Amino acid sequence: MCKGIYCVTGGTYQKAQLFNTPSRLLLLEETLLSEAKMAGWQLHAWAILNNHYHFIGLAPEEEDSLQKLVHKVHSCTARAINREDQAEGRRVWYQYWDSRITYEKSYLARLAYVHRNPVHHGLVAVPEQYEWCSASWFKNNADAPFYETVMSFKTDLVQIKDDF
Repeated sequence: MCKGIYCVTGGTYQKAQLFNTPSRLLLLEETLLSEAKMAGWQLHAWAILNNHYHFIGLAPEEEDSLQKLVHKVHSCTARAINREDQAEGRRVWYQYWDSRITYEKSYLARLAYVHRNPVHHGLVAVPEQYEWCSASWFKNNADAPFYETVMSFKTDLVQIKDDF
């Protein structure tokens, strides 16, 4: 793995809806954000759902930083919810998928896709309504023309593993 922008998806084992409460969604979101920061990743977008997540970020130079980041997020969140459910040793995470983004239009389309993911899954009517996603942050902090450009991208042809 080399420095660059990546789109990453992680999914729970057997698509189990284990992050099914606001506190668990927050746990996963806060763990992802804090571990990414500590690992030197700069996240550009994220969406946390009950059985999967997506994020887009700029990787640091460290060769195995993505593997380390995902391992840390998965192990910390799995231990926490397994303790809560008294299910020590239960398999929580299945695996993750990543792709390096090398074209600007692909990057913009994937940003739109991740921000719209809660809408795609029928959780909210507009992306900014979903609390565990960067869409609201993006709308409030991005330059208006950039925001409009990103959100104007069609995402029906974007190929991201998302059969959850």
